[in-house]
Amino acid sequence: MNVGEKKVAVLIPCHNEALTIAKVVDDFRAAVPGAEIYVFDNCSTDETAAIAKAHGAKVVFEPRKGKGYVVESMFAMVKADHYIMVDGDDTYPASCAAGLLGPVAAGEADMVVGARLADYTQKSFRPLHVFGNNLVRGLVNWIGGTELHDIMSGYRAFNRRVVEKIPVIAGGFEVETEMTIQMLYYRLKIVEVNIPYKERPEGSESKLHTFRDGSRVLWKIFSLFRACKPLTFFGSAAIVLFVLGVVAGFAPIRDYITNPDHYVSHIPRAILAMGLMIISFISAVLGILLHAINWRFWELHNVITRR
Repeated sequence: MNVGEKKVAVLIPCHNEALTIAKVVDDFRAAVPGAEIYVFDNCSTDETAAIAKAHGAKVVFEPRKGKGYVVESMFAMVKADHYIMVDGDDTYPASCAAGLLGPVAAGEADMVVGARLADYTQKSFRPLHVFGNNLVRGLVNWIGGTELHDIMSGYRAFNRRVVEKIPVIAGGFEVETEMTIQMLYYRLKIVEVNIPYKERPEGSESKLHTFRDGSRVLWKIFSLFRACKPLTFFGSAAIVLFVLGVVAGFAPIRDYITNPDHYVSHIPRAILAMGLMIISFISAVLGILLHAINWRFWELHNVITRR
Protein backbone atom coordinates (compact mmCIF):
# COMPACT_ATOMS: atom_id res chain seq x y z
CA MET A 1 0.00 0.00 0.00
CA ASN A 2 1.34 3.40 -0.91
CA VAL A 3 -0.04 6.28 1.12
CA GLY A 4 0.89 8.88 -1.45
CA GLU A 5 4.44 7.76 -2.18
CA LYS A 6 4.88 6.12 1.21
CA LYS A 7 5.84 2.49 1.58
CA VAL A 8 3.86 0.41 4.07
CA ALA A 9 4.99 -2.85 5.68
CA VAL A 10 2.82 -5.28 7.63
CA LEU A 11 4.87 -7.06 10.31
CA ILE A 12 3.54 -10.33 11.72
CA PRO A 13 5.48 -12.06 14.53
CA CYS A 14 4.64 -15.77 14.71
CA HIS A 15 5.34 -18.84 16.78
CA ASN A 16 3.39 -21.95 15.80
CA GLU A 17 0.48 -20.17 14.13
CA ALA A 18 -0.07 -22.61 11.24
CA LEU A 19 -3.79 -22.69 11.99
CA THR A 20 -4.32 -18.97 11.44
CA ILE A 21 -1.40 -17.46 9.50
CA ALA A 22 -2.89 -18.02 6.04
CA LYS A 23 -6.05 -16.09 6.93
CA VAL A 24 -4.09 -13.30 8.60
CA VAL A 25 -1.83 -12.83 5.56
CA ASP A 26 -4.75 -12.91 3.12
CA ASP A 27 -6.87 -10.56 5.24
CA PHE A 28 -4.15 -7.94 5.54
CA ARG A 29 -3.26 -8.16 1.86
CA ALA A 30 -6.89 -7.35 1.09
CA ALA A 31 -7.14 -4.64 3.78
CA VAL A 32 -3.85 -2.92 2.94
CA PRO A 33 -3.41 -3.31 -0.84
CA GLY A 34 0.17 -3.05 -2.04
CA ALA A 35 1.75 -3.40 1.39
CA GLU A 36 4.74 -5.67 1.86
CA ILE A 37 3.76 -8.43 4.26
CA TYR A 38 6.50 -9.90 6.45
CA VAL A 39 6.05 -12.95 8.63
CA PHE A 40 8.79 -13.32 11.24
CA ASP A 41 8.90 -16.98 12.19
CA ASN A 42 10.12 -17.31 15.75
CA CYS A 43 11.28 -20.92 16.26
CA SER A 44 8.04 -22.48 15.00
CA THR A 45 7.88 -26.27 14.97
CA ASP A 46 4.81 -26.44 12.71
CA GLU A 47 4.19 -25.30 9.11
CA THR A 48 3.79 -21.60 9.89
CA ALA A 49 6.67 -20.48 7.66
CA ALA A 50 5.73 -22.69 4.70
CA ILE A 51 2.09 -21.61 4.79
CA ALA A 52 2.99 -17.94 5.07
CA LYS A 53 5.37 -18.22 2.12
CA ALA A 54 2.77 -20.06 0.05
CA HIS A 55 0.38 -17.15 0.61
CA GLY A 56 2.89 -14.61 -0.64
CA ALA A 57 4.40 -13.28 2.57
CA LYS A 58 8.10 -12.61 2.94
CA VAL A 59 9.27 -14.99 5.65
CA VAL A 60 12.14 -14.07 7.96
CA PHE A 61 13.49 -16.51 10.54
CA GLU A 62 14.37 -15.24 14.02
CA PRO A 63 16.31 -17.92 15.95
CA ARG A 64 16.14 -16.18 19.34
CA LYS A 65 12.90 -17.24 20.98
CA GLY A 66 10.90 -14.32 22.34
CA LYS A 67 8.65 -11.64 20.88
CA GLY A 68 10.99 -8.86 21.91
CA TYR A 69 13.78 -10.35 19.81
CA VAL A 70 11.39 -10.56 16.87
CA VAL A 71 10.45 -6.89 17.18
CA GLU A 72 14.13 -5.96 17.41
CA SER A 73 14.80 -7.83 14.16
CA MET A 74 11.77 -6.23 12.52
CA PHE A 75 13.02 -2.75 13.33
CA ALA A 76 16.52 -3.57 12.11
CA MET A 77 15.64 -5.36 8.87
CA VAL A 78 12.46 -3.86 7.41
CA LYS A 79 12.71 -0.46 5.75
CA ALA A 80 9.44 1.36 5.19
CA ASP A 81 7.73 4.68 5.83
CA HIS A 82 4.78 3.28 7.77
CA TYR A 83 4.36 0.01 9.61
CA ILE A 84 1.52 -2.13 10.87
CA MET A 85 2.43 -4.72 13.50
CA VAL A 86 -0.09 -7.44 14.29
CA ASP A 87 -0.04 -10.86 15.90
CA GLY A 88 -0.53 -13.90 13.71
CA ASP A 89 -3.27 -15.51 15.82
CA ASP A 90 -6.23 -13.91 13.98
CA THR A 91 -7.54 -12.12 17.07
CA TYR A 92 -7.10 -8.65 15.56
CA PRO A 93 -9.37 -7.64 12.65
CA ALA A 94 -7.61 -6.62 9.45
CA SER A 95 -10.59 -4.40 8.66
CA CYS A 96 -9.32 -1.96 11.31
CA ALA A 97 -5.92 -1.52 9.62
CA ALA A 98 -6.94 1.60 7.72
CA GLY A 99 -8.27 3.17 10.91
CA LEU A 100 -4.94 2.60 12.66
CA LEU A 101 -2.82 3.68 9.71
CA GLY A 102 -4.81 6.83 8.92
CA PRO A 103 -3.59 9.09 11.76
CA VAL A 104 0.01 7.92 11.19
CA ALA A 105 -0.17 8.64 7.45
CA ALA A 106 -1.74 12.04 8.13
CA GLY A 107 1.05 12.96 10.55
CA GLU A 108 -1.37 13.19 13.47
CA ALA A 109 0.37 10.47 15.49
CA ASP A 110 3.66 8.58 15.59
CA MET A 111 1.92 5.42 16.80
CA VAL A 112 -1.70 4.30 16.83
CA VAL A 113 -2.60 1.44 19.17
CA GLY A 114 -5.58 -0.83 18.69
CA ALA A 115 -7.17 -0.72 22.16
CA ARG A 116 -8.89 -4.01 22.99
CA LEU A 117 -10.46 -3.44 26.38
CA ALA A 118 -13.64 -1.74 25.18
CA ASP A 119 -14.86 -4.56 22.90
CA TYR A 120 -13.89 -8.17 23.53
CA THR A 121 -15.57 -11.54 23.96
CA GLN A 122 -15.76 -13.58 27.12
CA LYS A 123 -13.00 -15.91 25.91
CA SER A 124 -10.71 -13.26 24.39
CA PHE A 125 -8.68 -13.01 27.60
CA ARG A 126 -7.67 -15.77 29.96
CA PRO A 127 -8.38 -15.43 33.70
CA LEU A 128 -6.44 -12.59 35.37
CA HIS A 129 -5.38 -11.07 32.03
CA VAL A 130 -7.84 -8.17 32.20
CA PHE A 131 -6.75 -7.50 35.79
CA GLY A 132 -3.10 -7.64 34.70
CA ASN A 133 -3.76 -5.26 31.81
CA ASN A 134 -5.47 -2.80 34.13
CA LEU A 135 -2.60 -3.01 36.64
CA VAL A 136 0.00 -2.37 33.94
CA ARG A 137 -2.09 0.44 32.50
CA GLY A 138 -2.36 2.13 35.88
CA LEU A 139 1.38 1.94 36.53
CA VAL A 140 2.37 3.20 33.07
CA ASN A 141 -0.16 6.04 33.18
CA TRP A 142 1.14 7.04 36.61
CA ILE A 143 4.75 7.01 35.43
CA GLY A 144 4.08 8.72 32.11
CA GLY A 145 1.37 11.13 33.25
CA THR A 146 -0.96 9.95 30.50
CA GLU A 147 -4.37 8.28 30.13
CA LEU A 148 -3.82 5.29 27.84
CA HIS A 149 -6.28 2.40 27.95
CA ASP A 150 -4.39 -0.58 26.51
CA ILE A 151 -0.66 -0.82 27.08
CA MET A 152 -0.14 -4.39 25.91
CA SER A 153 -1.99 -4.51 22.60
CA GLY A 154 -0.11 -6.27 19.81
CA TYR A 155 -1.91 -4.33 17.06
CA ARG A 156 -0.12 -1.08 16.24
CA ALA A 157 0.60 1.24 13.35
CA PHE A 158 3.61 3.55 13.50
CA ASN A 159 5.98 5.59 11.39
CA ARG A 160 9.69 5.50 10.64
CA ARG A 161 10.49 7.85 13.52
CA VAL A 162 9.42 5.20 16.00
CA VAL A 163 11.73 2.61 14.45
CA GLU A 164 14.65 5.04 14.46
CA LYS A 165 14.15 6.45 17.95
CA ILE A 166 12.96 3.57 20.14
CA PRO A 167 15.53 1.03 21.38
CA VAL A 168 14.06 -2.47 21.80
CA ILE A 169 15.71 -4.24 24.72
CA ALA A 170 12.96 -6.57 25.92
CA GLY A 171 13.20 -10.21 24.93
CA GLY A 172 9.64 -11.41 25.54
CA PHE A 173 6.02 -10.31 25.75
CA GLU A 174 6.97 -7.24 27.79
CA VAL A 175 8.02 -5.60 24.51
CA GLU A 176 4.69 -3.77 24.03
CA THR A 177 4.98 -2.25 27.49
CA GLU A 178 8.55 -1.22 26.75
CA MET A 179 7.53 0.37 23.44
CA THR A 180 4.79 2.37 25.14
CA ILE A 181 7.04 3.69 27.90
CA GLN A 182 9.81 4.50 25.42
CA MET A 183 7.29 6.38 23.26
CA LEU A 184 6.37 8.50 26.26
CA TYR A 185 10.00 9.02 27.22
CA TYR A 186 11.01 10.20 23.74
CA ARG A 187 7.88 12.39 23.55
CA LEU A 188 6.40 10.65 20.55
CA LYS A 189 2.65 10.91 20.14
CA ILE A 190 0.44 7.88 20.84
CA VAL A 191 -3.19 7.71 19.77
CA GLU A 192 -5.56 4.86 20.61
CA VAL A 193 -8.36 3.50 18.42
CA ASN A 194 -10.87 1.08 19.90
CA ILE A 195 -11.02 -2.22 18.03
CA PRO A 196 -12.94 -5.48 18.57
CA TYR A 197 -10.73 -8.19 20.02
CA LYS A 198 -11.67 -11.73 19.03
CA GLU A 199 -11.00 -14.97 20.82
CA ARG A 200 -8.53 -17.42 19.35
CA PRO A 201 -10.02 -20.01 16.97
CA GLU A 202 -10.52 -23.54 18.23
CA GLY A 203 -7.20 -25.39 18.45
CA SER A 204 -5.05 -22.25 18.70
CA GLU A 205 -3.19 -21.71 21.97
CA SER A 206 -1.79 -18.55 23.51
CA LYS A 207 1.95 -18.46 24.14
CA LEU A 208 1.58 -15.98 26.99
CA HIS A 209 2.28 -17.37 30.47
CA THR A 210 0.23 -15.40 32.97
CA PHE A 211 2.56 -15.26 35.99
CA ARG A 212 5.95 -15.60 34.31
CA ASP A 213 5.32 -13.02 31.60
CA GLY A 214 3.30 -10.84 33.98
CA SER A 215 6.25 -10.64 36.37
CA ARG A 216 8.52 -9.75 33.46
CA VAL A 217 6.21 -6.92 32.45
CA LEU A 218 6.17 -5.52 36.00
CA TRP A 219 9.96 -5.77 36.23
CA LYS A 220 10.26 -4.00 32.87
CA ILE A 221 8.06 -1.16 34.16
CA PHE A 222 10.21 -0.88 37.30
CA SER A 223 13.45 -0.92 35.27
CA LEU A 224 12.28 1.68 32.77
CA PHE A 225 10.89 3.89 35.53
CA ARG A 226 14.27 3.81 37.26
CA ALA A 227 16.14 4.46 33.99
CA CYS A 228 13.84 7.07 32.43
CA LYS A 229 12.94 9.03 35.58
CA PRO A 230 15.90 8.67 37.94
CA LEU A 231 15.18 11.93 39.78
CA THR A 232 11.65 10.81 40.62
CA PHE A 233 12.76 7.27 41.49
CA PHE A 234 15.77 8.11 43.67
CA GLY A 235 14.19 11.34 44.95
CA SER A 236 11.19 9.39 46.23
CA ALA A 237 13.51 6.89 47.87
CA ALA A 238 15.43 9.77 49.47
CA ILE A 239 12.24 11.26 50.92
CA VAL A 240 11.12 7.90 52.34
CA LEU A 241 14.56 7.30 53.88
CA PHE A 242 14.63 10.82 55.30
CA VAL A 243 11.24 10.35 56.99
CA LEU A 244 12.35 6.99 58.41
CA GLY A 245 15.54 8.65 59.64
CA VAL A 246 13.53 11.35 61.41
CA VAL A 247 11.32 8.72 63.05
CA ALA A 248 14.32 6.64 64.13
CA GLY A 249 16.15 9.72 65.38
CA PHE A 250 13.30 11.12 67.46
CA ALA A 251 14.19 9.22 70.65
CA PRO A 252 17.96 9.94 70.52
CA ILE A 253 17.30 13.64 69.88
CA ARG A 254 14.83 13.74 72.78
CA ASP A 255 17.48 12.10 75.00
CA TYR A 256 20.05 14.70 74.02
CA ILE A 257 17.68 17.62 74.66
CA THR A 258 16.07 16.45 77.89
CA ASN A 259 19.10 14.92 79.72
CA PRO A 260 21.16 17.49 81.63
CA ASP A 261 24.42 15.86 80.54
CA HIS A 262 23.11 15.25 76.98
CA TYR A 263 23.46 11.52 77.45
CA VAL A 264 21.85 9.49 74.62
CA SER A 265 20.51 6.17 75.83
CA HIS A 266 19.02 5.07 72.49
CA ILE A 267 22.39 4.51 70.77
CA PRO A 268 21.19 1.83 68.28
CA ARG A 269 18.43 4.15 67.10
CA ALA A 270 20.91 6.99 66.77
CA ILE A 271 23.15 4.84 64.56
CA LEU A 272 20.15 3.73 62.49
CA ALA A 273 18.96 7.30 62.06
CA MET A 274 22.39 8.46 60.97
CA GLY A 275 22.66 5.62 58.46
CA LEU A 276 19.23 6.36 57.00
CA MET A 277 20.06 10.07 56.67
CA ILE A 278 23.34 9.31 54.90
CA ILE A 279 21.68 6.90 52.48
CA SER A 280 18.89 9.44 51.90
CA PHE A 281 21.46 12.10 51.00
CA ILE A 282 23.31 9.71 48.67
CA SER A 283 20.05 8.70 46.98
CA ALA A 284 19.09 12.35 46.40
CA VAL A 285 22.50 13.21 44.93
CA LEU A 286 22.42 10.08 42.77
CA GLY A 287 18.99 11.03 41.42
CA ILE A 288 20.17 14.54 40.55
CA LEU A 289 23.32 13.29 38.80
CA LEU A 290 21.52 10.57 36.83
CA HIS A 291 18.82 13.03 35.83
CA ALA A 292 21.46 15.39 34.42
CA ILE A 293 23.21 12.54 32.58
CA ASN A 294 19.88 11.20 31.34
CA TRP A 295 18.86 14.58 30.02
CA ARG A 296 22.16 14.95 28.18
CA PHE A 297 21.82 11.53 26.57
CA TRP A 298 18.27 12.43 25.53
CA GLU A 299 19.54 15.60 23.85
CA LEU A 300 22.33 13.72 22.05
CA HIS A 301 19.91 11.02 20.93
CA ASN A 302 17.62 13.62 19.41
CA VAL A 303 20.51 15.25 17.54
CA ILE A 304 21.73 11.91 16.17
CA THR A 305 18.29 10.71 15.02
CA ARG A 306 17.66 13.99 13.18
CA ARG A 307 20.72 13.47 10.99
